[in-house]
Amino acid sequence: MSDVIDIYHGSPKVIESPVFGAGKLYNDYGRGFYCTEHAELAKEWACSSDTDGYANHYQLKMTGLSVLNLNTPEYNILNWLAILLENRKFNVAEGLPQRARAYILENFKVDYKKYDIIIGYRANDSYFSYAGDFVNGTLSLSDLSEAMRLGKLGEQVVLKSKKAFDALTFVEAIKAPRKEYFAKYRQRDEEARGKYRQIAAKPMAENEIYVIDIIRNNWKNGQGI
Repeated sequence: MSDVIDIYHGSPKVIESPVFGAGKLYNDYGRGFYCTEHAELAKEWACSSDTDGYANHYQLKMTGLSVLNLNTPEYNILNWLAILLENRKFNVAEGLPQRARAYILENFKVDYKKYDIIIGYRANDSYFSYAGDFVNGTLSLSDLSEAMRLGKLGEQVVLKSKKAFDALTFVEAIKAPRKEYFAKYRQRDEEARGKYRQIAAKPMAENEIYVIDIIRNNWKNGQGI
């Protein structure tokens, strides 16, 4: 990663000076400023069916910032899921789903709060449901990994610390007309949902790994998952 990267935040508003400590508590990685390195994705995230938006463009000076990149080989999708389970509101049924949630949090949790920047998957509402299907025991580990790549949502770059916010410089706000970019968002989401329905319709396979297998075999972090 270069010393300075360009990142974009999709919003219905121009945000020249993001405020540290603002934002929703129950986002994927907790409270922070959520961005992407892809301007076109930020434009899609910026719009609703009746509201235009902006891709707020910033430059982030990475020198001296600690970075947790969940997409590097040392981490696996269960590390990402553990962070998601800790932060997002999750209706977990009794029985296997509750056991699965507790097991993943105990054995795959990452000390993510000490980092200035987190890079990882983005879980919008439909993708968040895929994680729920895995915890409920109906989706295999490999299918979860495949599902999270659907729709090409890309990586999020999340600013978590005051130090990271201080390293951010506003460049410009790029307009995102809703007629163009909300349609693109809907198309991307519908294609991903369609592909996921095909994945979810597959019968459970004996050679696949499900959350019950992870619990039964007492798998721990770093066991080649």
